[in-house]
Amino acid sequence: MEFARGLRDGIPICLGYFAVSFAFGILTVENGLTPVEATLISLFNLTSAGQFAGLTIIASMGSYLELALSQFIINLRYMLMSISLSQKLDESVTGIWRFVVGFAVTDEIYAMAISNDRIGRSYFLGLMLTPILGWTSGTFLGAVLGNILPHMITAALGVALYGMFIAIVVPAAVENRHVMIASFLAIGLSMALYYVPVLKSIPSGFSIIICTVAASAICALAFPIEVEGQDEI
Repeated sequence: MEFARGLRDGIPICLGYFAVSFAFGILTVENGLTPVEATLISLFNLTSAGQFAGLTIIASMGSYLELALSQFIINLRYMLMSISLSQKLDESVTGIWRFVVGFAVTDEIYAMAISNDRIGRSYFLGLMLTPILGWTSGTFLGAVLGNILPHMITAALGVALYGMFIAIVVPAAVENRHVMIASFLAIGLSMALYYVPVLKSIPSGFSIIICTVAASAICALAFPIEVEGQDEI
């Protein structure tokens, strides 16, 4: 039952990933990669921003060092998400399963999983399978069929991921005032890092980390969670 619930929760993410990865598949072929290479990239690298950045470096004949550093910076936020998520994993998630969870942590999967009180192995397996299927199949079809669709449609597919993420965050923010405050704090910090001239030079990967840590720290200090028995000595 938990596996089925995970599959169901992952369907909206799957649909959003399919649209975005379709655009990624088109770009890979336009930059000289084969459909098989594009599909393997998406199968083993579940990171939209990282893959688009990596493709740019590959297309410009960048060095392995440049590719590694860019991926490290862009995907560093997943380390913070994994640490946060690990606090909710139950006793069924041990050993190799923790590596599986770490591999499948994305912004949207994390947002969906963290809303649970406890996260079991069956639930997370279902939650990760549908997004991986959508991301990989979308890439393959984009690489194979992308040239058939009008440019207007393929360009519009790139904004689908943002709409899906909003659909995940907004209900939680409406239900919990603290989530709403944290969301607006992160939005404000992100805008400052983008528009303030002195801060615009900060790489986007680091900007995301700064916004996440700062908003989380402010809300943790302002709205501490009381743990049962913490006042009992």
